[in-house]
Amino acid sequence: MGIGATAGVAAVGGIALSANASSSKSSSSSSSSDALVFDPDAYTKLTKTVTDTAGTKHTVVYHFWKAITYVANPVDATYQSLIVSSPVEIDGKAVDASNAPILLANSVGGYLPSSVSTATEVGGGGSAMGGGAAPSGAPSASTSTSASAAASASASAPGANGNTNATGGATSSNQLLALAAGYVVIEPGARGRTLKNSSGEYYGTAPTAIVDLKAAVRYVKSNKGRIPGNVERIVSAGTSAGGALSSLLGASGDSPIYDKYLKALGAADASDAIFATGAWCPITDLEHADGAYEWNWGGNDLSTGKQVDQTVSKALQAQFAEYQAGLKLRGLGGFGPLNARNLDAYMVGQYLEPSATTYLAALSDSARATYLKANTFITWSGGKATFTWADFLTHVGARKKDTPAFDAFDLSAGENNEFGTGTTLARHFTAYGAKNDSTGLSSKRVASDIPAKLDLMNPMYHLVEKVNPNRSKHWWIRLGTKDSDTALTVAANLAARLDNLGDDVNHIYYWDEGHGANTDPGDFIKWIAQVTGHKAKRGK
Repeated sequence: MGIGATAGVAAVGGIALSANASSSKSSSSSSSSDALVFDPDAYTKLTKTVTDTAGTKHTVVYHFWKAITYVANPVDATYQSLIVSSPVEIDGKAVDASNAPILLANSVGGYLPSSVSTATEVGGGGSAMGGGAAPSGAPSASTSTSASAAASASASAPGANGNTNATGGATSSNQLLALAAGYVVIEPGARGRTLKNSSGEYYGTAPTAIVDLKAAVRYVKSNKGRIPGNVERIVSAGTSAGGALSSLLGASGDSPIYDKYLKALGAADASDAIFATGAWCPITDLEHADGAYEWNWGGNDLSTGKQVDQTVSKALQAQFAEYQAGLKLRGLGGFGPLNARNLDAYMVGQYLEPSATTYLAALSDSARATYLKANTFITWSGGKATFTWADFLTHVGARKKDTPAFDAFDLSAGENNEFGTGTTLARHFTAYGAKNDSTGLSSKRVASDIPAKLDLMNPMYHLVEKVNPNRSKHWWIRLGTKDSDTALTVAANLAARLDNLGDDVNHIYYWDEGHGANTDPGDFIKWIAQVTGHKAKRGK
């Protein structure tokens, strides 16, 4: 899935975004002795046409700051940099964005590298090998290999060619719509799992992506009063692995377990807590993802018609049942305690039937009749859709991944690469995966550093094991009902835990949509205004 709608017309999340950018003269930029001080005058003035969700075109004039390195000691500035876009005029009326919300939109896909180093306008970032604009050129102030080397490393890395995740499909439309709404848009790059230096060492594996995003937040907050926007109203957005990182960013604000990594990079001395979180199809809770996937999709065959190994599937389902019980979650809507025995009824009643109902209610009478005729498992009565979990699974059809879906026995999954280290390309990160390794490893146990890295990468750690008081309190979570890149329960458990903690959670599923879907971006933009209390200031 492509993420960059930067020229011509592109359809993202069902929305046509017309983007024609023209640049005018750039004001003079002044160099600063402090590498982490934002220069408010070093911008280029650009113009872009954005078509909103109602089909109305808006002309946005904005100030654009090209790639700025956000740490004092970058490992690779090609990725450890961000771009800033701040509207100054919308449809001919002046805009004051000095106190506007900041949309922090990452474009990470597949835990791959994401760069804005060559971006020349809003929405210009991309995930290498992930469908976005792969960065090119040698990194500045870097002691490591360039992005071109990263791309070649990606080609042979586990999961690099679509085995794992799609790209950040949601953030492209979000970026443009946010700009047209008068918000400041900041897009950070981040290192990813395939980056390898001249010594053959991987320098973008866990936990570098989340550390980089935290460093970006610290840079923004440390520049309060210089950088445009309200630094206390940062709203993160990301999709797939980017959605996982967005949810992790929201859950782990100011957690001390990242301090040593941030200090080594020379991150700014500021908070990395954010105000609100948007996460689309987050590929997260990785150490429990194999079990969740089998609980959800274990009975579905692969697209080839092949049935997955049922012994493995059932063993992982049993592990998931134990994990689910240990979470001690209560379902939304007064459902009560959740466990592996009633989770199917909860998913159907809380998410799937409402999703189908919303979809069908929006169709014309004839289109609805046609859909229901082709999908007889749905009962449509009184303006509501009802069906069983089993029939829903049959409706979805083929599962995307073999078993185990994330910690593959042969170390072929992208997540195995995400936990690589040194010159080791990929490693197991679950006891079950390591025990059943098929690559001939001498040890059948996970490495001693893996548990700590899992904590660094899992939002549930910060919400269940170490409840973080500095987490985001506002959450927008979305997933397609046909997304078998992950288990539908992963987002549901995240939402349930947040709700149980008293947070504001806006969580729905998109009917019949797959991985990376974002069918209501206009609502997300309105939600940002609602939760941040923002009222746009426009002149004449």
